[in-house]
Amino acid sequence: MIDARASPATLAQQAAVPSSTNLAINTDEIMQWIIDLRDPSKREFALLELSKKRDSVPDLPLWLWHSFGTMSALLQEVVAIYPAIMPANLTAAQSNRVCNALALMQCVASHRETRGPFLHAHIPLYLYPFLHTTKVSRSFEYLRLTSLGVIGALVKTDDKEQLLVVINFLLSTEIIPLCLRIMEQGTELSKTVATFILQKILLDDTGLLYICQTYERFSHVAMILGKMVMKLTREPSVRLLKHVVRCYSRLSDNPSLTLDARVAQGGAGQNVKVRAQQALKQCLPDQLKDLTFKNCLKEDPSTMNWLRQLLTNL
Repeated sequence: MIDARASPATLAQQAAVPSSTNLAINTDEIMQWIIDLRDPSKREFALLELSKKRDSVPDLPLWLWHSFGTMSALLQEVVAIYPAIMPANLTAAQSNRVCNALALMQCVASHRETRGPFLHAHIPLYLYPFLHTTKVSRSFEYLRLTSLGVIGALVKTDDKEQLLVVINFLLSTEIIPLCLRIMEQGTELSKTVATFILQKILLDDTGLLYICQTYERFSHVAMILGKMVMKLTREPSVRLLKHVVRCYSRLSDNPSLTLDARVAQGGAGQNVKVRAQQALKQCLPDQLKDLTFKNCLKEDPSTMNWLRQLLTNL
């Protein structure tokens, strides 16, 4: 059962296999399962059992990363699913199995000592094909959600130096357009995790400057956020709305920030500077300016504060 109150970075874990924080830890048993990951005939059971234990064993990320052949085995599980996503014929059993492998990757991505090596190995790139999928069946949705959970685990860190490395990596890849597409077309859970990732990128100055480097990037982000607000008007979700508001608020933070735009003039293009706050003011949905979400946010004072700050900035 997926806990609706869970943080975005853990939603994907819950989508795959329930965690077992109350189960007793048997170190010898866990070590044996890690060894069994190298044996294709025993791997599926080991993936399942290790996934159940991932929240109850603090050192599991270290054991997974430093044990011989373990990450290679997890990558084999990921790559083995590629033929099933194009053409789209992924079964529930295949999805569950690879989601267990992804849950263990998320475990590694969330630990401060293994996050950096995991990223430097470019392992997240192996998950991007899953984020490209658009089929709406539960098997594909869990695959996308669990893959997003791995990226969410990377950005969910208070270590500013590590976060900068993560953000620079993500900005050098296609994660932003992938997140924006999921924010527009995905389910509520997928939208929530994708918006959380965008929010974490925007909260860093490097990410904010990247989004606002050109008017095209800025307008694409603003357009998708606007579509989400319109849908949230019809289908309210406080969990999703809070991340949308925080993204908007961050886009309004720097009054001196300008966008590079290109306009047609006399048959040629001319570069101009457009003030980011002014551009945001023009495209901000009316539903954020009036009392549309007042009742929805009455139990969430922090989001109401961010909304007030957004309107004050503009």
